[in-house]
This record gives sequence, structure tokens and C-alpha cells, in this order.
Amino acid sequence: MAKKWKLRSFDPASAADLASAAKVPLVVAQLLVARNITAPDEVQHFLEARLTGLRDPNQLPGLAAAAEIIHAAITADEPITIYGDYDADGMTSTAILLRALRLLRAQVDFYIPNRVDEGYGVNCAALRKIAERGSKLVITVDCGITSVAEAELARELGLQLIITDHHAMGENLPAADAIVHPQLPGHDYPFAGLCGAGVAFKLAWELCKRASGNERVSTAYRDFLMQAIGICAIGTIADVVPLQDENRLIVRHGLVALKDRPFVGITAMAKSTKLDQRSKLTSEDVAFMLAPRLNAAGRLGQAELGVELLSTNDAERAEALAVYLNELNDNRTSIERSIYLSASKQIKEKYDREQDAAFVLADRGWHPGVIGIVAGRLAEKYARPVIMIALDELGGAVGTGSARSALGLDLHGTLSECSEKLEGFGGHKAAAGLRINTANLDDFRQIFCERVHDRIPTEDRVAEIAIDAESPLAQLTLRTVGQIEQLAPFGEENPRPLLCATGVTVFGQPKKMGGGQRHLSLQVTHHNVTMRALAFGQAEWADELEELDGPIDIVYRPVINEFRGRRNVEIHLVDWRVSNLTAPTTPHLATKRPAKLPF
Repeated sequence: MAKKWKLRSFDPASAADLASAAKVPLVVAQLLVARNITAPDEVQHFLEARLTGLRDPNQLPGLAAAAEIIHAAITADEPITIYGDYDADGMTSTAILLRALRLLRAQVDFYIPNRVDEGYGVNCAALRKIAERGSKLVITVDCGITSVAEAELARELGLQLIITDHHAMGENLPAADAIVHPQLPGHDYPFAGLCGAGVAFKLAWELCKRASGNERVSTAYRDFLMQAIGICAIGTIADVVPLQDENRLIVRHGLVALKDRPFVGITAMAKSTKLDQRSKLTSEDVAFMLAPRLNAAGRLGQAELGVELLSTNDAERAEALAVYLNELNDNRTSIERSIYLSASKQIKEKYDREQDAAFVLADRGWHPGVIGIVAGRLAEKYARPVIMIALDELGGAVGTGSARSALGLDLHGTLSECSEKLEGFGGHKAAAGLRINTANLDDFRQIFCERVHDRIPTEDRVAEIAIDAESPLAQLTLRTVGQIEQLAPFGEENPRPLLCATGVTVFGQPKKMGGGQRHLSLQVTHHNVTMRALAFGQAEWADELEELDGPIDIVYRPVINEFRGRRNVEIHLVDWRVSNLTAPTTPHLATKRPAKLPF
């Protein structure tokens, strides 16, 4: 579907003044101004991203009480169970706390519910199993904030319960012994964006402080935290939380840790994905190479293997697990492709892609662990909120759904208005999961689509691409793109800059590439400069581009590709349209010491 291109406006003089005052390249100043970072002190804080900017863990609501309970359990040698989640954030959260408690010589194990058989979050059957095997304390990570009934059962079973989470809260909080959450009522923690791994990392940090008997942790614990922040970075990137404030610091330093001081499981994953050949890692490397392999394990019901990979110290075992997760990811990709084709067919047959406000799709045989990925792809493609529901293949009454937002819709809030038709739901503004009785499917579809229709008027149902600047391809030197990289790490709410160019010619024949021939590779020429362009997940553009007999306008992200020691600039194509060669002229893109640690 056609997207609206919107070129950000800015004052060139302001960018020049900022470049001079903050002592940064003009290209960086221009992009900072476009992001409303205009004061020199803000620029330095943003670009330096010092690890000392992490807030003391005791500031996190509920954390001090949780640490006290855990410390007492360790001292009394009481069995502890970490109850995690099956996505990458949940696995990394579990691994961080598992490693921390092992380092503290706690008697600890972990439990991850099976995505297909148990579904998301804490469940009563699992709590009974945990109690039966002798645990005295359960610590949830990345889940539990809505587990009111389960918390009551834990109390009946004689289990102490600590909940650490970051998801949206319900009207009532669980009656746990302690709750750690950035947005806990009655507190004013200044950053609400931490993911489950970020919360777990803060808890691990505080436990290390208590074990050290000092605000500054001992060497062994500091070394652990500097490795653990790498795992935390994976969870932060995978959970698509805003890369701002503390998350930006975690990811900036975590990427360095993943490369320079990895746990053996990370080393094995880097080798199996050939990331070990890179001189440094980027957030995109994690998002497209590491996180999907962890998520594949969870989506296919084997999340415990992801936790084991991140927590083992056995290099041989880690290598075997990394290879197996690669195989699971290949399997997941094949399943995803099949579901995507099926869902796309439903949209074409049952919906008006221009007028309908949302798509609610359902079928038997869809794998419940993969539908979320497909929902995300369709939501991005059509600029519509998408809910995909996997119905029981054997005819069971309850289906499992995954929802992805578009156009700024608050999914959690919208689902709350339809909750009488659901068996249960949870999540946040951008993504959610649900369970539904098939008898209510048609009513739910109608109500949900009506709510979206009311929230997003027809004229607003067009995806907008915010372009930072116009830039001829000739300006994309290694030096310029290297300066742009100062804004990294890139991700949610700090995206890699989007540029545009007009009057670009496709040179030669576009080629489909990658697993399932899903991606596209082509050469583009602009003002006598020819450059490689990649379009991920857009192989369908191949035929259209090949038939063109004139120039196009493009929106793209500039990147530095590193291969066998060679570095060159290429572009990642985001959108294109036939050029009318009348685009208005706009301002063009202008052409260390030891880190101080908070632990």
C-alpha cells in the first residue's frame, strides 16, 4: 500500500550552530536537530551514553524489598525457582538472574512455560509443580503483573512470590511478597521503558551489591555484570522497547560486551551466524540474527534450550545448542512463510485493504508460536492493526491469538474494550496476546474493528514515513556514514536515519535472495554513482522494478557493510515510487578513554 512521505523540516542555521557549539560533525548535528536534541549538553549526554548514567537499582520501585527477600533465601539455603517467559526478553531475563544467583551460590533452578501447551504467564499447574519439587521462593521475570489468582494460589501453597515485570498492569495487583515494576503505583521512577531483562539486570546488580557489602561491587561481580549487560542488550533489542534513556545505555555498552567479553553461548551463536567475523556488533545484528534464534526456540516450544544456551559455561554444549537453534530458526522461517501466504489470501478475499480499519484473521493449522511474526509483517505492510488467531486443529473451543499494532493504536487499551468476548489477554500498546472461544470469534472481530474504526479515522489510515533529509548517493562516503553511526544504537524511537533521493535509476536486473527468496538485491545509479541496494522482505518488488522504463524516487537507510575485512557503503531500501522529477529542492545532508563504571 502507498505510504505518505514526509520530509522533516529543520533550520540549517540551527544545525550549523549546534555543530559548532557541541563540536560534532554537521551531518550529526542536522540529524540531532531533526530528533529535537538541540542543546549542547543534551548532545554530549546522548552521544557519550556513559554507563554511569544507569540509575541505582534501589530506585526501581519494589526492588529493595525483593532483594532483601532473595538475600534471606540465599542465606537460608532455600530452593529458588525463576519463572520466566518463552520469548527472547523472557529468556534473557531468566538467564541473567539464573547466572547471578548461581554466582551467589544460591540453590536455584528455572521454569519456562511451554508456549503451545501452557501459554503466556504464570499458571496454577506450574506453581503446583514448582511447590511439589520443593521450591520455597518463586521469582517471575518478564511476567506475572496480572497474575492475581496465581498469586493467591502461591500463598496457599506456601510459596513466597516475587514478581518482576514491565507489562501493562490490570486494575488489581497480585498479592505477592514483592513486586518490581518501573510503573508501580505510588512511585515516580523516571523511565518506564525498561524491558524484563532490564528489570532483571537491575535486580542482579543489587544482589551483587549486597553480596559485596558495598555500593561498589567486588571484581568478580563487576566482571559478571559487564558480561550480563550483553545478554540484557539482546532482551532490550528483541522486545522493541524505546532505545532511549537507560535502554540506550544498556544497548550501547551491551553490544560492546557481546563482542569483547561474551559468555560461551554468545560466542557459539556468533560463530553459527558468522557474526564473529564482524569487527563490532550493531543493534540490527542482534535484532535480525541473534534474537530470532532465541525466539524460534520459544515459538516452537523449546525456550528452555535458549536459557540453557545463555547460561551454560560448557563451550561444547553451547556450540551444539547454537547449531540446533539455527535449525529451529530455519524451521520457523518455513512455517512463517506458509502462514504468511495463507493470511495474505484471507485479507485479499475478506477485506477491503483500503477501507477496513483492522484485520482479524483465523485458521486451523496455524502454529500459535509463529503467528505473531506474521501479524507484525502484515501490520507493517498494510498499515493496519492485525490480529491472527490459531484455532485448535483438533476442533477445540479455544484459539490462541497474537496482535500487532499500526498507526499508533493502543492495542492493550482497545482489547480491554473487547474483553467480554475474550478468555484472556495481555501485552502492551504495540503487541499483545489473547485467548478466545471460537464461538465468540465473529462478534469479537466486529467489535474490535469498530473500536479501531472509531480510534483511527479513515483519512488517517495511511502509513507515514518520516524522512530525515534528502541526500544524493554521492554524499554517502564511508566518512559521512561513519559520522551518522555516532547516533547508534538504532532501534525503537531512535531509528536509523531515513534519507531520500530523487531520479534514481535501477541498473540491471533485481535479484531475489535469501531463505525462501524473500529479499531483494539490486544496483541503483544516481548522478553517475552506482551502489548496491537491499530490500528485506520485499522480493515482491522485483517484477515491478524490472518493468520500469524511467527513474524512481527512493527512501533508504545508509549502512556500512563489512565483508571479509572490506567495508563499503550500501543502502537498505525502505520504499520507492515512480519519479516525477519535480520534487522540491530541500536542504541536503551535510557533508577514548577508559569507561567509568557504575558498579
